[in-house]
Amino acid sequence: MTDAITVQNLSYHYPEAKQAALSDVSFAVPAGQWWAIIGHNGSGKSTLAKNINGLLAPETGTVTVGGLRLSEQTVWDIRAKVGIVFQNPDNQFVGATVADDVAFGLENRSVPGPEMVTRVKDALTAVNMQDFASREPARLSGGQKQRVAIAGIVAQQPEIIILDEATSMLDPAGRQEILTLIRTLRQQQQLTVLSITHDIDEAASADQILLLDDGQIKEVGTPSEIFAHGEELLSLGLDVPYPEKLKAALRKRGVSMPAAYLDEEGLVQDLWTLHSTM
Repeated sequence: MTDAITVQNLSYHYPEAKQAALSDVSFAVPAGQWWAIIGHNGSGKSTLAKNINGLLAPETGTVTVGGLRLSEQTVWDIRAKVGIVFQNPDNQFVGATVADDVAFGLENRSVPGPEMVTRVKDALTAVNMQDFASREPARLSGGQKQRVAIAGIVAQQPEIIILDEATSMLDPAGRQEILTLIRTLRQQQQLTVLSITHDIDEAASADQILLLDDGQIKEVGTPSEIFAHGEELLSLGLDVPYPEKLKAALRKRGVSMPAAYLDEEGLVQDLWTLHSTM
């Protein structure tokens, strides 16, 4: 399996900051996988995304996307491969209508008119917003706005989508709706997804989780491997799935609990087994 993103010894320091935002970060994301990046506020998550997309230039180290090493010569080719969906979709809207907004990125890339019309229609259909093409973006709900923002990225046919806290402003139902949409698009279009998030359900659905702490990689592993360190994650100011919180509370009451991560079904089974032996 080829790597969609390869980061080697990446460091970045903001001019006025005392501490580096990223320090000697290295990892590789195989094509087609979904990775979640988690960490407390200020851990370097968004800085990492901006270095991958060329919005920031690495101080040291290298970034390779789709086989292209990031440089002044390749940055626009890399941005064509990577689409970012930000936290607040209002910050991405520039068109008077939904269709105009989805077409904006294509116009900047000088996509021919007939092809542009087709791409806009296909992208809006992919996110189930085709009936809103003539609406004003400002009149849409939060979930609908985020769908339009995603359509604007999908229309550009990227290989990689980065979700930069893209569901954090939505209610639980809207959040789940967007995550379901991204999973479907990922399967249909063989996308690689990088999700920067504080949402545990979003992280739990990833293939791998990368945990950042003060600009350094603390651990990379499957959701089960990462969430098994429930109490340590809580000490870092991160949320953990409810079963891990319950396990921690039971341990404090003297109840012996397994070290391995358990989802809700697994925890219920373990508690039932424990109860039947008491």
